Amino acid sequence: MGKLKQVADGVWVRQSDWVWSNSIVVRGEDGLVLIDPGIDGSELDQLADDVDGLGIPVVAGFCTHPHWDHLLWHSRFGDVPRYATTAAADVAGQARERAQAMAAESASGVPLDLVALVAPLPADGGAVPGQVIEHQAHAVGHASVLLADRGVLLVGDMLSDVLIPLFDARQDDQVGAYESALDRLAEAAGQADVVVPGHGSVAEGREVAARFAAERAYIDALRRGDDPVDARLGPHADWLARPHRANMEQARGR
Repeated sequence: MGKLKQVADGVWVRQSDWVWSNSIVVRGEDGLVLIDPGIDGSELDQLADDVDGLGIPVVAGFCTHPHWDHLLWHSRFGDVPRYATTAAADVAGQARERAQAMAAESASGVPLDLVALVAPLPADGGAVPGQVIEHQAHAVGHASVLLADRGVLLVGDMLSDVLIPLFDARQDDQVGAYESALDRLAEAAGQADVVVPGHGSVAEGREVAARFAAERAYIDALRRGDDPVDARLGPHADWLARPHRANMEQARGR
């Protein structure tokens, strides 16, 4: 959809046509770290062009959680370490064939041999800058990254303006997991002016608080047993109806 856009010092975002997915480039001490690059082969190639234009080498990759669209890579990014939290890396390794099949079905030209090749993030964070905040909302081992020195919070598949909270069917009590995750992210957001979700537009200033309010309103409604009223749902987003029903069923213990 466009070239890399700088959203803060040493932080760039490129958005895909596919579900408004955001590829994130972060300058670390030793070079660039690519977070959740995607989504199809041509866009990965264009992202590589943009990265080449920065004139800084790629030294690592990081995936925020083990869903196929966050486990992609391109040979032009280099044969560098690619990380996830330990829990997310374990899931990615176990479900690699499924992730490859989903990538082949949903995106064209993806280098399937490079899908889901992630290792556990070292205790010292390796080349990944900032503070990694792990939680269990949306996916096992989901991670956000706080770049406090730049006032940026990278949140993976949380705090989107186009996606409702999407529960992980494999984990119990996703309502509780989301409540806990939002509390932790809200604390981190106290050090950030910019929030970058995995899908949707970048939030800045007052919009950050609005994102938290929308997420909490949705989750609070499920906690009460109500059907949430949410601007992200409706005829413009028919494809969200099914996961929305699944969320309600899980919340009601069905």
